Amino acid sequence: MPRPSEAPDGFSHAYADVNGVRLHYVIGGSGPVAVLLHGWPFTWIEWRALMPLLAEQGFTVIAPDLRGSGDSAVPAGHWTKRDEAEDLHRLLHHLGHRRAFVVGTDVGTMTAHAWAQAYPEDVTRLVLSEAFLPGYGLEEHMNPATGGSWHFGFHARSELAAMLTRDKEESYLSGFWSMMSRGGITGADRAELLRAYTAPDAMRGGFEHYATLVEDGRAARAGKPVRMPVLVLNGEFGLPQQVLLDGARQAASDVRADTVPDAAHTFAADNPHGTAGRLTHFFTTEPVA
Repeated sequence: MPRPSEAPDGFSHAYADVNGVRLHYVIGGSGPVAVLLHGWPFTWIEWRALMPLLAEQGFTVIAPDLRGSGDSAVPAGHWTKRDEAEDLHRLLHHLGHRRAFVVGTDVGTMTAHAWAQAYPEDVTRLVLSEAFLPGYGLEEHMNPATGGSWHFGFHARSELAAMLTRDKEESYLSGFWSMMSRGGITGADRAELLRAYTAPDAMRGGFEHYATLVEDGRAARAGKPVRMPVLVLNGEFGLPQQVLLDGARQAASDVRADTVPDAAHTFAADNPHGTAGRLTHFFTTEPVA
């Protein structure tokens, strides 16, 4: 597989073998740790414009590729959000850290919530963005017969979806990239994403984030509400926020919400300065409710 694109200035690519899977991540900066969890169909590249801005604010920034995505390994079979959370818990400790600010978007939001439930001692503050939470509103939006989105069921059949999109990766993914971004995902970003998603088994790896959503919802419902402060954040032109906000208020005890102006689903790429300012305020000065 060709090498990943260059990391931002002051950042570097690295790999770690944790929880039986090889994870790729990009790391830089110094100070308290902020972990950024990408969505689908993206990789760490979704955060590239934001990462140096957070580092300038005094954070160590870690942007992993979730298992199955980017330059991380694609395990055989299915895996749950709790499995992904275990990866990240072990990665954090592998790197010598014990606590982090955790930001998730899209399917990364689901993983971020699972991590906060499983290891609340790891997560200082939690950002949930541009998603619906399994167990707390997602299921109602997975059924196209009742107005839900068709792609959840298609992607959940991960092997079939991978077979049907083989050799059609660019045609399939480009529509999502165009719909999700207001220009923040550049042509160079698309080329890097296409490199990642045309690697062997990469499309299945991405679809696996959808394969266990019903199981993920049951696990989330069985867990305890999280107690750390939570920010629900959406792009001004991204997904409707209310479903995620309602779910977060059931899943957490201290929730506030905001939007990133002039941004769509890929808010950190569309408006990195606005995102950096809002995250820094939440991480450092916003009081506990």
